[in-house]
Order: sequence, then C-alpha cells, then structure tokens
Amino acid sequence: MALDFPEDIPCLESEVLIIGSGAAGLNAALRLHVQGVEHLRIITEGLQMGTSINTGSDKQTYYKLAGTGQDSPEAMAADYFEAGGMHGDLALVEAALSSRAFHQLLNLGVPFPVDAFGRVAGYQTNHDQASRGTSTGPYTSRDMCLALQKEIQRRNIPIDEGMEVAKLIHQTHGQTGETRCMGAIALDRTAQPRAYLAPHVIFAVGGPGGLYHQSVYPKVHNGAIGLAMEMGARCRSLPEFQFGLSSTAFRWNVSGSYMQCIPRFISRAQDGSDEKEFLLDHSLSQTEILNWTFLKGYQWPFHTAKLPGGSSILDILVHIETTQKKRRVFLDFRTNPQGYAFKTLSPEAQDYLHCCHSVQERPIERLQAMNPKAIKLYRTHGIELEKEPLEIAVCAQHNNGGLAADHWWQSENIQGFYPVGEVNGSHGVARPGGSALNSGQVGGFRIADFISAHPATHWNPHKAQEQAQSSWKELQTYLYQCTTATKTAMDVRSEFQQRMTAIGAHIRSSKRLTQGLKEAQHQFAQLLQEGCLAQNPQELWHAVKNRQLCLAHLVYLDAMLFQVESGVGSRSSALVLNPEETNGQLPLAGWEKKEWKFSPEDVSFRDYILETEWKHNRCQHRWVPCHPISDEPLWFESVWANYHQSAYFQGWKISDERWHSRA
Repeated sequence: MALDFPEDIPCLESEVLIIGSGAAGLNAALRLHVQGVEHLRIITEGLQMGTSINTGSDKQTYYKLAGTGQDSPEAMAADYFEAGGMHGDLALVEAALSSRAFHQLLNLGVPFPVDAFGRVAGYQTNHDQASRGTSTGPYTSRDMCLALQKEIQRRNIPIDEGMEVAKLIHQTHGQTGETRCMGAIALDRTAQPRAYLAPHVIFAVGGPGGLYHQSVYPKVHNGAIGLAMEMGARCRSLPEFQFGLSSTAFRWNVSGSYMQCIPRFISRAQDGSDEKEFLLDHSLSQTEILNWTFLKGYQWPFHTAKLPGGSSILDILVHIETTQKKRRVFLDFRTNPQGYAFKTLSPEAQDYLHCCHSVQERPIERLQAMNPKAIKLYRTHGIELEKEPLEIAVCAQHNNGGLAADHWWQSENIQGFYPVGEVNGSHGVARPGGSALNSGQVGGFRIADFISAHPATHWNPHKAQEQAQSSWKELQTYLYQCTTATKTAMDVRSEFQQRMTAIGAHIRSSKRLTQGLKEAQHQFAQLLQEGCLAQNPQELWHAVKNRQLCLAHLVYLDAMLFQVESGVGSRSSALVLNPEETNGQLPLAGWEKKEWKFSPEDVSFRDYILETEWKHNRCQHRWVPCHPISDEPLWFESVWANYHQSAYFQGWKISDERWHSRA
C-alpha cells in the first residue's frame, strides 16, 4: 500500500474530547452537556462497536444502592471494600452516587423492572448483602447504550464515527515533570489522520479485550489502555482479571441459569469423535458434579476461594481438557448428566428450582421454564440449544484493574486525562456482579462535576497544535514501517494473545511468567523496529491497534510477575502454581497431580494496591496502602460550607513510596 499522508496534520478543537462510545463515555458526554459544557466531541470506531452494546449474560446485572430495606452508601461501600485492594474513597463515591446515576437511566427509559408502586425489584448478586442487583435481561448494558445514544443525538452532541485512535497527544513540562494530555491523533477509514485537541480528554475505551486468545469480550472490541500506558499514565491492580466459562462460537458468559438448569459437561476429540462425560474421569462423585454445576450459576467467575472442593474445580477440569488434552468441551442441554436425580440435589438447588418452576426432566426444559430468553439469545446467533451442544472454554471476561484515577476520575499523574468505565481500575481484588456498570455511570457524573467547575484557563491552543504536529511525525515513522514489514498484523496479534492465554490467564506461575515476559519484551521491541504488514487502510488500523496492545500485554505480564514475586499467592481469578510450596494446596482433595499445587493467598496484601507505570521503556511497580473509607460526620452545615466554597474538590495525596523495577 502506498501511503500518502499530509505533512501537517489537520486539527479540530473542542473543550472536551470523549474517546469511546460505550455506556460510560456516552454518559460522561451527557452529564457534561447537562452541566452546561457544550463544546464537546465524541470520537469512536463506531456506535455499534465495543463491549457495552455487544455483551451481556443470562441476566446482566446492574449493581446499585438497594431501594428497599436498611441499605446505605456506607454499607454498600463496606461491601466493596471488604474484598480488598480497593480505595475506600472510591468505594464510598461509587456507593453514594449510585442512586443518582441509576435514576437517570430510569428517567431515560432504560426498562428496569418496577412494581405497581414504582419500586425497583432487586436480587442478590455476589459480594452483596442487600439484594442490590437489578437487570433488564440479557442486554442491560446494550439497553443503557441505546437510551444514552438517543439522548446524545437529541442534544446534537457531535460524534465522529470510523476513527481509530493511534496516539494520545501529551506534553511533559521539563522543570516540574508534570504531564498533560492535550488530545489524540486518529485515523479515519481511509487511514487519513486527524488531530483532536482539547484541554480535557475523557478516556472511555473499555477493557483490554484484545489481549487474550480465549476471550468473551466481543470480537469488535479490543481496548486501548496501551495508548495511556505509552503516555506514562499510572495503572492500578492490573493483574486482577476475572475469568470464567464462556461459549466460543458466539462469545457469551454461560453463567446464571445456563448452569442452574444443570446441563451435561461433555468433551470430544478435535474431529468431533469420542464423546464422553469427562468430569467423571477425576474421581468426582455424581452428586458433587450436579451440585457444583448448579453453584456455578451463582459462582460463575473462577475464584480460588472456591478451591479445593468447590465449584471452581469445574473451570480447572475444563482447562485441563482443552489445553492439556487438546479436546473440545461442550455443554449439552439436551440430556441430563449421568446419575441426575432431583432428590440427590442439595436443598439449596431444590428450593431454587422449585421457586423457578424448573423441575422438568431435561436441562433444556428447565432452562426454558427458568429463562426462555437465554435460549432465544443463542438462537438469534444461529445456535439451537435444543439440537446441538454448546462449545465452551475458560475465557477472559473483565479486568478489575486499569488506569489509576482519583475520586474525581482524573488520572493520578496525567493532568486533563479522565479514564472512565472498565479502563478505570477502581475495582479491587473482587467486585459485586454488575458493579462495573454502576462505576462507569458514577464516573461520568464525577467528571462532569469536576470539569464544569474547573475552566481550562491554562489552555494554549498554539502549543497544543505544535505538540500535535510533533506527535504526528513520530507516529508516521511506525506507519511507514508497516508498508514494508514481513509479519502480518494478525500473526503479530495471535502471538501475544496466545501468550496471554497460556501464562497470564487464570493459571499463573513465576517460571512461566518470567519466560513469557522475556518473549513479550522481544516481540514489542521487534514490532517498534519493523512494524507489521499493512496493505490497505483496514490492515493499518490493525497495525495501529497492535502497537498499543502489544505494549499493554508486556505491562500486564510484568505486573503479574511482580505480584507473584511479591508473595501475594493465589487470589480471586489467579491460581499461582508452585509445586514446591510447603503450605500449598491441590485444587481437588486426593489428587496426585502435584504440579497443580498452588500457593495460598497472603491476605495482608488486601490492604494494599499494586500501582504500575511504564517509564523509560521499562515497568516500575509499587504497593500503596488502601485509602480508608471516610468516617467524617455528615454534618449539614459543614457540607454546606465546603460545597459552596468548592473545598470538596480537594483529593487525597499521592503516595511517595519507592518504585521498583526489574533489571
């Protein structure tokens, strides 16, 4: 492909630039407009791209403050905080603003169920003491996006679709060392560049969906956290991912009712032959298989606390079958697991199935009674659960970590830069199901409140334009390399995705991470030097994505290794294998597979958060103490005075503890 780029990049200016058009980005734009900030612009690959509008679950949860009972922001914050690795100020903000954010969605027409008296129905989700969950069905986040899009369009907020962000424009002050984000360079569908300049940049690009080979993120979503890492933005809790059983032909979590109807787990050879119920090969009783399958509905994410002798053993056995034995695993809803009998189920399972009127003979019939939309969902994607088994694997689903921001959602070390949604690493070690949707909406409110109260008096458009031209010249070097490269973009991507699934997913070890990190460093250096082959504008988009995704996978692996070497052990969705561990456990009692011995969690690390920065072409890490939940009394006169003096915009001081990096 012969590239013909302009020497000087064209520039567009606005007061606020929003990168991304998922539920978090759209809400941030809406709240700014409501607050009177009207010179906005949204840039996106497309309104139908991304995770928010393309994903869900059997009953996708929105987690909020309960509308009934004795719930309070302080109680909700305590539930957030209890799992560890989360700042108390962020927990309190997400709890305190949840009602405000949720009721905006209700007012926009998002169809959350209410009763005849207007009360919002709720149910209990994981890490939840007050039945705070609610749902519109499988596509809660999609319903949110559609309602927000409608309001954005009604307000005529400009949206530039078909734009792939290739670089964030930033400048570091030589004397103070402070870095400010000033906009972004994006390529349109013909690979022509454009610079978007703004004193405030909202980064709503979602989670790192493009990092893993086995992933339940929609294929159209890759994420762009690597762009912020390249700029030096501080990260938080990067190793804290969630993984779980998901379908692969159509990417979807098989949580909730898909497990509670108790389907049959089977595996086959690659050619489809030699079908068997492989769980029976591992000394599990039929009763254990039935009850652990049911519990996976509640306990869907893989979690080391559910080992040994818990439902997460199913994830381990699926992993062994698919990765070690190289077989394909399926859920069969047409036939009961061997030995199925309703009377052998646990009282919990019997009560649940009775209440759902789901005591029919076959799994598909129980699923139809329990959640008919779950069957219809797959049918709309060409998969008939009544006629064929559903292929599954253990897949990456959500990153609880991400970029580090304060409790106004501004980056801790990049001025004018506001990560919101999944790319914001506000969650800790574990999180209540659906809390990510709440967090993304709350973040938009906080950003809008902050920006509307802080006019950009420092903004110098001429300096921004100069920096844009300088950044464009730097980017061109990489783009031109891609016209003569030998490796294709898909080959490059497949390499780091396979590496992440093999060593950076739910099964980790120091030895494998050390070797994998060396390979990642080599691949990234080679990519910067040679690029990856691009013969048309679409391939150039992929080449641009690969640059930031390859850096991101390097940084994530470095953070994972640092966490393992720190002695954190196995926690949340990360099982750290260590056959030499004196106090180690096996995932299943009585197993002779000593290579599966894993390190126990050192719970003292729950009081700390791992922070990471990419600086001078290497990673630096440090552990910082969790901020406590505020215990300041909510005295009206004091709040009144601080509010009217804008004193409540003051934030926490950033720790000055030492950074550590690998030689």
